[in-house]
Amino acid sequence: MLSVRNLTKKYGTVQAVQPISFEVQQGDFFTLLGPSGCGKTTTLQCIAGLETPSSGEILVDGKVIYSGAQNVLVPANKRRLGMVFQSYAIWPHMSVFENVAFPLLHGNVTVARQDVRPKVMKALSLVKLSDYADRPSPHLSGGQQQRIALARALVHEPRLLLLDEPLSNLDEKLRESMRSELRLLVKSLGITTIFVTHDQTEALSMSDGIALMRDGQIVQMGSPRDIYLHPTTSFSADFMGRSNLISGVVGNDSSCIDTEVGKIRCEVPARFKNDDRVYLVVRPRAITVHRLPCASAESGNSRTGTIRQLHFLGDTVEAEIAVGSCEVRVYIDPFVDVKVDDQVRVDFPSDRCVVVSQDGFRPARGMREIPVAA
Repeated sequence: MLSVRNLTKKYGTVQAVQPISFEVQQGDFFTLLGPSGCGKTTTLQCIAGLETPSSGEILVDGKVIYSGAQNVLVPANKRRLGMVFQSYAIWPHMSVFENVAFPLLHGNVTVARQDVRPKVMKALSLVKLSDYADRPSPHLSGGQQQRIALARALVHEPRLLLLDEPLSNLDEKLRESMRSELRLLVKSLGITTIFVTHDQTEALSMSDGIALMRDGQIVQMGSPRDIYLHPTTSFSADFMGRSNLISGVVGNDSSCIDTEVGKIRCEVPARFKNDDRVYLVVRPRAITVHRLPCASAESGNSRTGTIRQLHFLGDTVEAEIAVGSCEVRVYIDPFVDVKVDDQVRVDFPSDRCVVVSQDGFRPARGMREIPVAA
């Protein structure tokens, strides 16, 4: 459906988007995810025709809408795209009906007057606001304005829907409900959707595929589950939720990592050689904790630790456990009775440990980077 090939965008000497390529299949919900300034919105605007790329190609349904080599640039109003901006861009002097009808009356491809009302009411019905057609648009909540912007983007039946952080202005509870509603709506309509966000929860819960971006490049691409459970870089491990990053060295037998918590056996990718410095990535939920004495058998990756801090978060308890001279963050079932200074057994399951390179990335605040012993 959508093909982006070696796309670049420069602003003077600043390379906002490095050569990036990705494919989105018909009906997929695809997310461009990354921190501010990583190039995700610039990429979306190039697809929309609001920015002119510096080089590369963009194809929709096999038809070229931009090509630097072929000197092709289809104007934005002829690309048959729907777009919802972060600000929603609702006209306050218009009613809900007039806002949604605007693309039909003033767009590049207009429709007959008698067809406008049925199309507008159908779009409003899709977002469950058909009873609000005659209401002045300023008399709407944030969630309703978001749905009006979505109805306006859908009213002319676009072949591609572009969403630029449309949920960021909503409160947490409304954002959570709109995530589910938005995905359900576009999937039921079969519309291919490109979604831009910096919110990992939105990306994980809504997407069929994710392109994780940093400094204008795609650093990892795949399904939400793959990117979360199998990060390929320390940046991916950091950005996609909390992790313990344990600094270590690949052992002599290439099937273990020498770390400050001892030798941890796990699958080491073939690209790493003996003595390579790496990070062992272990998610807080991947680590299992047992009160001592413990009936279950120890594994080769078992260590004894001491609980230093406990933070009750309702559906989980965040524990900081000293293992050797390090502290690891672990999530514990809130129904398990543990307290500060308890001795526990900490297991690092080998199939839940991921090895990534130390690529110069420094973990963000809140990330557990555990140094290797000198």
